[in-house]
Amino acid sequence: MTKPVLFCYDGSDGSRSALRAAVGLVTHPADAVVLTVWMPAVVSLVRAGSFLTAVPNEGEIDEQEAAFAKRIAEEGAARAGEHGYNASARIAQADVSVVGRIGEIAQEIDAALIVCGQRGRGAIRSALLGSVSHGLSAHARRPVLIVPDRAA
Repeated sequence: MTKPVLFCYDGSDGSRSALRAAVGLVTHPADAVVLTVWMPAVVSLVRAGSFLTAVPNEGEIDEQEAAFAKRIAEEGAARAGEHGYNASARIAQADVSVVGRIGEIAQEIDAALIVCGQRGRGAIRSALLGSVSHGLSAHARRPVLIVPDRAA
């Protein structure tokens, strides 16, 4: 594979399962970018239905979220390295859509494949909270491998 694999990684069992499943499907060695997307506090609150217009210590909270995302991405890159990928960690801030931001990064790095886990939320929770895997399957301009958590 001459183009990198983009792993959507949030540290969950689903994202770990997706990384492991891709090992058997992607020719090695392969370059990989392990991406963790984070949202600013105010965006997360608005998406959750909050009417707050100001968040106390917003900058501090956002710095903590970015630092946490960086740790998760680095953990994912280390795991990918253990599985034979030439992996780098990357974080990205999503101000509107996590799915849209993943798509932008995939285009930017010219990803051959986007790999993500599936948390297995029910229909109602997926409708209310959204689903990255469903969004990617419907909107990504790249091939997408969605691995159910049960595949572990």
